[in-house]
Amino acid sequence: MIPTLSVVGKSSRKGKTAVICTLIESLKKRGYRVATIKHDVHGFEIDKPGKDTYRHAAAGSDVVMISSPWKFAMIEKRSEEYRLDEILAKLTAIDLVLTEGYKSADKPKLEVYRTDVGQELLCNESELFAIVTDTPLRYDVPQFGFDQLELLVDHVESHFLNAKPGAAGSGSRE
Repeated sequence: MIPTLSVVGKSSRKGKTAVICTLIESLKKRGYRVATIKHDVHGFEIDKPGKDTYRHAAAGSDVVMISSPWKFAMIEKRSEEYRLDEILAKLTAIDLVLTEGYKSADKPKLEVYRTDVGQELLCNESELFAIVTDTPLRYDVPQFGFDQLELLVDHVESHFLNAKPGAAGSGSRE
C-alpha cells in the first residue's frame, strides 16, 4: 500500500490546504511522485453545465471519462462512498498520498491547529504523526510552526519515503 498521510483540522480557512500545497511543492522538487485526495462530505461537482461530459452524465451515463495527452478524469456515480483504502488501491506509480480530511480513516494524521479554533486537538495523540501549530502544545508529538514547513517536509520524507529504501511506493524517484 502506498504511504498515506491525512492532513486534518477542526475548521476551514485555518491552513490545511496551504500546508498540503507546501508539502506537494517541496516533495516534487525532491523528485517524488505525490497524489492528493480531498474528502468532501458535502458533495461536489467538477463538470460544467453545457460541456459534453456534463451532458453525458445528465443523459444517464454511470461513468464519464475524459482523456487528453495531459490529463485524465473519471466521474462515477456511486450509491455509497468509496472507503479511503479502495481509492488508494486505484493508484499506481505514486510515492506518497496526502489526503485532506479523512479524519476517521486509520492513517497517520498531520493536524493543523490554530489557537483561534479552540483548546483541544481534533485527533487523539496516538493518531498523530505531527502537528503544525501557531503555539506550542503539550503533546508528545513532533510540532512545527507555520514558518517551519521545510522541516516538516524533512520529517515526512524521513518517515514515509526513506524508511524502507527500495520498497515499492516508498522513495522511488522520477
